[in-house]
Amino acid sequence: MTALKNKDLTIAEVRLTPILISDAPLLNTQGVHQPYTPRLITEVVTRGGVTGIGETYGDTRYLDLARPLADALVGCQAGDLNALPGLAALVCGDPGPDGVSDSLDAGGLRGVQTADKLRLSVISGFEVACLDALGRSLGLPVHALLGGKVRDTVDYSAYLFYRWAGHPAPEAPKDDWGAALDPAGVVAQARRLAREHGFRSFKLKGGVFPPDEEIAAVRALAEAFPGQPLRLDPNGAWSVETSLYVAGQLGDVLEYLEDPTDSTARMAEVAARTDVPLATNMCVTTVPEIAEAFTTGAVQVVLSDHHYWGGLRATRELAAICRAFGVGLSMHSNTHLGISLAAMTQVAATVPNLDYACDSHYPWQTEDVITRPHRFHAGRLTVSDAPGLGVDLDREALRALHRRWLDDDGAMRDRDDAAAMRLAEPGWAAPRW
Repeated sequence: MTALKNKDLTIAEVRLTPILISDAPLLNTQGVHQPYTPRLITEVVTRGGVTGIGETYGDTRYLDLARPLADALVGCQAGDLNALPGLAALVCGDPGPDGVSDSLDAGGLRGVQTADKLRLSVISGFEVACLDALGRSLGLPVHALLGGKVRDTVDYSAYLFYRWAGHPAPEAPKDDWGAALDPAGVVAQARRLAREHGFRSFKLKGGVFPPDEEIAAVRALAEAFPGQPLRLDPNGAWSVETSLYVAGQLGDVLEYLEDPTDSTARMAEVAARTDVPLATNMCVTTVPEIAEAFTTGAVQVVLSDHHYWGGLRATRELAAICRAFGVGLSMHSNTHLGISLAAMTQVAATVPNLDYACDSHYPWQTEDVITRPHRFHAGRLTVSDAPGLGVDLDREALRALHRRWLDDDGAMRDRDDAAAMRLAEPGWAAPRW
């Protein structure tokens, strides 16, 4: 308590910096990643002179909620985290029963977008920044604030994508990965990720090509990496019967099949007719969605995501519920930078029942806003014991990426994978099998 009394944790300032980061032409059932993706960097500055940092989605609809919440946090205590959801509901508005859109969330591919989900994602950026500030003030890592780590390293899985060699626009960012549009291309991509980062499990983003083509790709991976865990995620692109067909074809090699179809009821129908574990980051992304999914046996693995659930503490609460129901736990990844990966690693270190390697887009990111980018060793990240998250802002990089956002004409400030695909293939529609 002495250390706490010596630090004024009153929030004096909150800074919001929207940025655009370069993104590879990665394909999914909603289209293709745009050349640039919006993210939001949050900074919470205390009267004691400590700055905590966070990160979340940066699309306009998130910014519109983040701005009033940032203003409302000034004068609050950085450690008063239980008040965050109520404050957000007050200043951002309560969506109520009608606060639902009929559109899918293209950024996270987590099912139907709702105002409640938007608000939770905004809260997550502030909660992480507050925890970082609190940890820095007390000289403690975030994992200590969450009860302490139960592991020193966290396992991550290689995230494989079908992809083009490059974006169609000549001015778009370029990389040296080349195309991956068939089994050979997918295996080559996996070999490189394994060689450069030491990954020992592999997840393929599916729902892009007809199921038999994706079955062939997973089979090729199984041959190239015998005995190593494999996952396939078509983001709900398949019917129940197609899901069962794929499960039957790949049941001997899949660690789990993620979101093969697009609703809890249909997932339950698939689960009742296959022994392949079904995972989700689409059916279970808020507390009200848990009961139906767990009591009907629709899912056997939940991929948590602190951006979805409203922060790191809520992620631990989800883990406890999964443990109570005997449901496995992994972690979902979005197009995150180093701040979010640090936060993800800190909370993953504290969860006893982390049953599977976590997802991470991070190897695909060529830009970052932290001074020392993360490095995977044998597919793992070492959990930092430094105060807070253990990462620091690279302010020059932050300014450059914010300048890109300022200079944008609005075309990239809201992620739209379908629009990006239609630039290359006019008339394209999301495939369903």
